[in-house]
Amino acid sequence: MKKIFCLILVVLMLVPMMASCTKIADDDKTTITERGTLRVGMECDYAPFNWKQDTSSDRTVALADGGYADGYDVQIAKKIAEGLGVTLEIVPMIWNGLTPALQAGDIDMIIAGMSPTAERKLTIDFSDNYYQSTLVIVVKKDGAYADATKLSDFSGAKITGQINTFHYSVIDQITGVNKQTALATFSGMIVALKSGDIDGYISEKPGAVSAITSNPELSYVEFSEGNGFTASTDDTAVAVGVRKDSNITADINTVLDGITTEQREQMMIDAVANQPSSDAE
Repeated sequence: MKKIFCLILVVLMLVPMMASCTKIADDDKTTITERGTLRVGMECDYAPFNWKQDTSSDRTVALADGGYADGYDVQIAKKIAEGLGVTLEIVPMIWNGLTPALQAGDIDMIIAGMSPTAERKLTIDFSDNYYQSTLVIVVKKDGAYADATKLSDFSGAKITGQINTFHYSVIDQITGVNKQTALATFSGMIVALKSGDIDGYISEKPGAVSAITSNPELSYVEFSEGNGFTASTDDTAVAVGVRKDSNITADINTVLDGITTEQREQMMIDAVANQPSSDAE
């Protein structure tokens, strides 16, 4: 009888906690508006989507721990904050920490070049897509795989991708590939590629363009239809991550609907042009 009483007590304690978690998501819009600040999580280490730099400009957002954030994601975040009528706060954190931080309420949104994959949709919700890309393989310009045109050309190659991303999982589509341990950051993959520890890494095309802009000894292989990776639209798209059942999603989509395709393309061009030199150099 005592065990049953204790079990009932635990359940009664959990009910308000569960209700509180639901309330956090349901009240996102009110919470953000009353606070007057939109807290957006990103790595600040994934140019041209996001990065950290030492100098300020009319494009940057100051970081609490010093320095400034810029990039395509930052410009999207600025537009969303403006649409909500609040001040933008960028919260830098490691990739693996973004979703837990969102679920815990430490940040309000993830705007970090994140794809709305089926797996991620099990734990968080997403806005409409704000960018659509393709997957490429970054290689050395004078390396053995610079002239590759199809996935089969990478048989035997040492290939990696970022940990806990779709980029890493698609490596399995390369027959005979020498799949390497996933790495935490793109700057780390650039270092590994330049040092010869790997032969290439998977990236979205904007990230590859950014990498070779800062590292001219690198190049990337882009595949024609039927010769590259098989991926769904969501796997190669980028969207804003929010908590499950958040009431802020519709407001985000309204802001995104107001950004034309031409404006998005120009924003990416500007992001690539304004990125700082790679720390991997």
